[in-house]
Amino acid sequence: MSDAVNIWQQPDADETIMIAGWRQWADAGSTSSMLPKYLIQQTNATKIGEIDADGFYMFQIPGTHDLVRPIVQFHEGYPEKLEARKNELYHAKMGERDVIIFLGDEPHMNAELYAEALLDAAEQLKVTRIIGVAGVFAEVPFELERPVGCIISLRALRGELRDYSVDLSNYGGGASIGSYLCRRASERKQEYVGFYAFAPAYDFGRRSANTTGFRVDNDFRAWLGLMRRIKHMADLTFDFADLEEKTAELERSLQEKIEEMDAQYPDVGIRRYFEGLADNFEEDVFDPLSAVWEDEISRLLDEDDEATQ
Repeated sequence: MSDAVNIWQQPDADETIMIAGWRQWADAGSTSSMLPKYLIQQTNATKIGEIDADGFYMFQIPGTHDLVRPIVQFHEGYPEKLEARKNELYHAKMGERDVIIFLGDEPHMNAELYAEALLDAAEQLKVTRIIGVAGVFAEVPFELERPVGCIISLRALRGELRDYSVDLSNYGGGASIGSYLCRRASERKQEYVGFYAFAPAYDFGRRSANTTGFRVDNDFRAWLGLMRRIKHMADLTFDFADLEEKTAELERSLQEKIEEMDAQYPDVGIRRYFEGLADNFEEDVFDPLSAVWEDEISRLLDEDDEATQ
């Protein structure tokens, strides 16, 4: 067991699943940093452990101003607040399932030891599958279902993931903490599934010098899409009403923003841009009921074949 792991409360469960996110590079739509925080709040999760931050973070990078420095807040000369790096483990019940929610800071260094510590913690907490959540920005319609990419630590998981409306990744390039952890989990034969939601970002710079565009920083529709998949995958009980309301409110505010921009910059054709984006987009909606029906029909056909033999 890694010395960096500190667990002071062990859930009384034969197995758990872990939902993991980070304040990290691949955090479009705040999917990795804020979705786990949202789940912790919604489920009244209890903090049960942490990974020691020592050795994983830099205080500063020469030549930069405050890229990696911790944030301090003073009031009349007194330091009231210091935002230190945290890697925290929470326990929640979602229906009959015990869920570990991990929220941490992507490490600056010693990634090998960091991955070892988190995978060791998962083993101690009897986690059978780690589900990582992350986001990347893309030019996608804000009012339609988000595309979702997926990475897996074991090839045997490919068959299961075919019903989850995801694209199994062929990415090659710089690793996020999730992709790094996926490889290390593979080497240890631990299950890791990483979901990457594509959050909306729009650049109008090539259309006009007067407006640059915008992106969605808290993409509730992306959160909702991932949680629908996670709920089905882990057989969780989770009420989507609040997320659905937040999604609807987000889309109303974005529609108002687009109308305002279209009126302010009529020569740019912003409304036409979004209409064309939606028209040319192939929406892939995750529908767990369709997968259930397909399995049931397949089972009935197999039984019918056996009966006629």
